[in-house]
Amino acid sequence: MTVSGATLLTYTSEDSTEVTGNPFGMKTNIGFTASGDVNGMTVSYMQTSIDQFAGMSSARLSIDMGDMGTLAFDQGSGSGLATIDDKTPTAAEEIWDGLDTDTTYGSAGLVGAAGSSGVWNYINSMGGVTANIAIRNGAGAKLGDGASGGAAGDNAWDIALTGSGDMVGVEGLSWGLGYGEAENGAQISTAGESGDDEHMTVFANYSAGPVTLGYQQGHINNGSTGSVDQTIDAWGIALAVNENMSVSYGEREVEFSNPSANDVTEKGEGLAISYTMGSMKIAGNRNEVSNNNNSSGTNDAMTEIAVSFAF
Repeated sequence: MTVSGATLLTYTSEDSTEVTGNPFGMKTNIGFTASGDVNGMTVSYMQTSIDQFAGMSSARLSIDMGDMGTLAFDQGSGSGLATIDDKTPTAAEEIWDGLDTDTTYGSAGLVGAAGSSGVWNYINSMGGVTANIAIRNGAGAKLGDGASGGAAGDNAWDIALTGSGDMVGVEGLSWGLGYGEAENGAQISTAGESGDDEHMTVFANYSAGPVTLGYQQGHINNGSTGSVDQTIDAWGIALAVNENMSVSYGEREVEFSNPSANDVTEKGEGLAISYTMGSMKIAGNRNEVSNNNNSSGTNDAMTEIAVSFAF
């Protein structure tokens, strides 16, 4: 068993519509990993305490079956379509990080039908393509042993396929696409039948020397009658100034298709920079958004400076 960890000190400044108060915060990560041979297969376990102060943690139990792939039970580490929800290049945080969110639309513009809590995950590679499949039975939740989830009828599945340009002779290219469906057991339709929610996305990143350029498109089709669909377009560019410093810029649009009102397009942009010195990293980003979360005329901005230490 091995133990690793890191700590992060941040300075965060919100826009004029919010009270920043004390702008300083800290996050601590402690991770435990263990593995061993069981009947010719490698069984491994991972648990990460993402933030000791907030009490969040993730865990993963996996069985490596060699050519038959890897089977795992995931409690928050990341599986399936959620692993490619935003693959645009960035030097620090994503361009939507730290901005206001509305639980009505979840994390606006981020795909992932099955999620990463309480899901079975299967990963295998063949012919240069890696398939990452997530299957959820009932609502996604982190449950202890002997417990069962209270919500039923929310089954979901999704799959992410990723690969490189080597298979088509394009060096420096990485790509991915995915699709998933989630039942609407927890949603109430007041007029007509409700279908399943559909999540889909595709991305491509191309690196040439110190520059990486990426584009991603996605769509979320909410199956309940009268619900709001989302279409996502995003791009980003990152430059490795040298082996220690990187900078990036990106833009993203999320079009909300409102069934009984005018459509609203959320527009966001973000600038990030990072500098690494051994196990120490200094990073900063400035993110801005307009028409945030399907609300015309709303704006939000966030600036963050973070210093992290790995040990």
